[in-house]
Amino acid sequence: MDYLSFCRQLYSATGIPAVLYRNGHVIYSSLAEMLGIEPSDEWKVYDPDRNPEFASINPDLEYGHVRIEGTGYDLFLGPVFTCPVTEKLMQEFFEEAGTPPELRENVAELVYAIPINSHARFVRTLLLLHFVLNGKEADIADFYAETEEKGSGRGTRLAEKSVDAKENEERRSSYDFEKELYYHVQQGDTARLKSFLERTREFPSEGKLAHTQLRHAKNSFIGLASKICVLAAIPGGIDPERAYQLADLYTLECEQMQSIEDVHRLQYVMLMDFCRRCGETKVPEGVSAEISRAMTFIRNHTNGVISLDDVAAEIGRSTSYLMRRFKAELKMSVGDYITKCRLEEAEELLTYSDRSLAEISAYLGYSSQSYFQNVFRKQYGVTPMQYRRQRKGG
Repeated sequence: MDYLSFCRQLYSATGIPAVLYRNGHVIYSSLAEMLGIEPSDEWKVYDPDRNPEFASINPDLEYGHVRIEGTGYDLFLGPVFTCPVTEKLMQEFFEEAGTPPELRENVAELVYAIPINSHARFVRTLLLLHFVLNGKEADIADFYAETEEKGSGRGTRLAEKSVDAKENEERRSSYDFEKELYYHVQQGDTARLKSFLERTREFPSEGKLAHTQLRHAKNSFIGLASKICVLAAIPGGIDPERAYQLADLYTLECEQMQSIEDVHRLQYVMLMDFCRRCGETKVPEGVSAEISRAMTFIRNHTNGVISLDDVAAEIGRSTSYLMRRFKAELKMSVGDYITKCRLEEAEELLTYSDRSLAEISAYLGYSSQSYFQNVFRKQYGVTPMQYRRQRKGG
């Protein structure tokens, strides 16, 4: 096979950048080719020791690797973003890829054009490439679990439900089981969640939720996705809008599954994904309980005007105290944090909704659409409409 042409076709078809190594040296990079520069051997994300595998810089920025066995070739994919690209994500990518300052503006244009991919879809893409290039099938549960904690072995799986049990033998979900499950997700500790799932070995039965076994599995998945949002993800610090969007995306993927086994594997991926995100949104070390409460209040009230008095009243302090402590602990003003949260929500709405700019600006509490556009462009370097077209591939 002409692997170089394969990489070019892959990038053209998916929009995901590819990097091809031969005997440890880069011979092709989609981004380098688009920029008209030579690829650099300095571009290394991690040292591959499994096949296939993915590396997560954070839950929103991932890379993948497939070793083409017996050839000396290695295929890397990425970056892949599971949410709209923020300035922070872009900076993390630049640091990981070793992008020179003089190329960053041009590279950023290419990166903004990369389609958003869910974590689960990206994992399945890697498994497909492994099958195409190596003729081997890999189990998504093994693949995912292995990458969560190196050296843990292949033994961790989400035990599949028994679908042959008679209705009178089914037991409803245990309250203690669900309580512990949501606790581990909320805490953001993937190692503890894996240990819990391995120890439990199976989910308690939820009763008959449909006339067919596959529909029952999907209905159970949808119920779990909803409860994970309310009882774990949002209390764990994930923005409510983001949590519900993720649940919706996983629900849509679940509906495409053609087997009960695929539904259960996706369920495992979803639990781990939400858990990792909770871990990433934990309050920064050194932030006091009252400032953490102020941050949560702001994140939950971006859909309207937020005054300093409102935030101060939430924590029972004066505005002067709030401003002083907020600046000392977070190194930014309350106003800057409010703007940051609003713009992050604006990114989500521009990407995942069809609301007009007027509707978005009004929803986020901006005095006018033009003011919203100016603030957005100052932060991201593009207008909201340009951003929407980039994210939706229009």
